[in-house]
Amino acid sequence: MYFGKQIRLERIINRNNGRTIIVPMDHGVSMGAVPGLLDMKETVNDMAQGGADAVLMHKGLIRCSYRRAGSDIGLIVHMSASTDLSPQSNYKTLVSSVEEGIRHGADCVSIHVNLGDPNEEKMLADFGRVAEACDNWGMPLLAMMYGRGPKIKNSYAPEVVAHCARVGVELGADIVKVSYTGDMSSFADVVASCCVPVVIAGGPRMESTRDVLTMVYDSLKAGGSGLSMGRNVFAHPRRVQMVRALRALVHEDADVETALKIVGE
Repeated sequence: MYFGKQIRLERIINRNNGRTIIVPMDHGVSMGAVPGLLDMKETVNDMAQGGADAVLMHKGLIRCSYRRAGSDIGLIVHMSASTDLSPQSNYKTLVSSVEEGIRHGADCVSIHVNLGDPNEEKMLADFGRVAEACDNWGMPLLAMMYGRGPKIKNSYAPEVVAHCARVGVELGADIVKVSYTGDMSSFADVVASCCVPVVIAGGPRMESTRDVLTMVYDSLKAGGSGLSMGRNVFAHPRRVQMVRALRALVHEDADVETALKIVGE
């Protein structure tokens, strides 16, 4: 047992229920300055006020956005990057190190791997090196695992998501982030194949708040450990209330109707 890693994990995962609410804010590298991430200090403070467990961002944003003021919130430093301007935007390369994460006060670091991409082998090699460094330093590792490539017709297919999750576990991730498969039964199979917490991604902005909350609720009922959602949270018109609603689902076992009332819908 690596106690340093366990201490850091408990900064971002509730020790009583093993669940977490993570709000990623790494979109600026891939997409540019998106709505909700313009005033970063305000955004981080809103996430803390709502009760998120952690925010996730690239190292350069920490100096202009992150502060533990008022409500506490964990910090995850993202280490992978690519831009939508690239002809190979699914190829994620390392732009940071575990040591940098430690210097910035991170509670966890994260990487992004797209299985099926022609550059998969390079991303997996990076994964292996990062996982080893994380073990050496007692730093938790979150792996964002997606199936994106010419052989993959549907990245949300249960067998694809399950494969992504299992690769994350087998290569050393302490938390695995994957897409939701669309139904509780198939997602329960994904979770059952993993011995570490599995959290769901939010993906593009969804049509309604109810859709987001229902997806989170169903994933929890299937055995998931929470969420790592960006645009459906920080870009929500009532984002503080949205985080409070998610907290009710994740940490208080509320139902969707109760969560909707918290949002004000």
